[in-house]
Amino acid sequence: MVIEDEVKIAALLRDYLEASGYVVRICSNGSEAVAQALAWPAEIALLDVNLPGKDGFAICRELRAASSLPILMLTARVEEIDRVLGLELGADDYVCKPFSPREVVARVKALLRRSQSVASGGIGAQGPLRFDNDAHEARLADALLPLTPVEYRLLQALAARPGSVLSRARLIDAAYADHRVVSERTMDSHLKNLRRKLQDAGGEAVSIEGVYGVGYKLVFA
Repeated sequence: MVIEDEVKIAALLRDYLEASGYVVRICSNGSEAVAQALAWPAEIALLDVNLPGKDGFAICRELRAASSLPILMLTARVEEIDRVLGLELGADDYVCKPFSPREVVARVKALLRRSQSVASGGIGAQGPLRFDNDAHEARLADALLPLTPVEYRLLQALAARPGSVLSRARLIDAAYADHRVVSERTMDSHLKNLRRKLQDAGGEAVSIEGVYGVGYKLVFA
């Protein structure tokens, strides 16, 4: 979610982020930002400080009170006190304008990797799926899924946002922490195997659907 009222900056960030495989929504009104970010739901917020309706500091405070959503603040304010205030309110990182959009994309990737690492321990559930990250095991209802490490990470990434389409680039990032070069055909093969294992374990309870030219999504019956 890009929360920015300057149209050119918002469009520039959207173009660079989409080129890296992210799905982007833009909110230009501070009064609507918190509700939109939580309802979507966003995986990270790029938050401008100077916004109509409600400033970025107030939005940051409200987002942090409601969720652990990573927040990258964008601002033309270069004074140290402003940067410190944003971080004290719960922002995870801070970039001052003018900035390099490539640097912003790199910071987004770093923040998402960090948040996924923090969330990687313990046991979590999504619909009929249950993940034990310490044991690196996934179950569909009571059935243990015989997944490879890559398949496990793919299923976890898809299950984190059921119904949302993830591009192949996003799925490759989720599946391979070392950022190796992986062909889309290889990714399709992993997803085909994952589909088969889900069907073997639970029939139609969970399905992975391809969206032509966009990517894949996970759907609960």
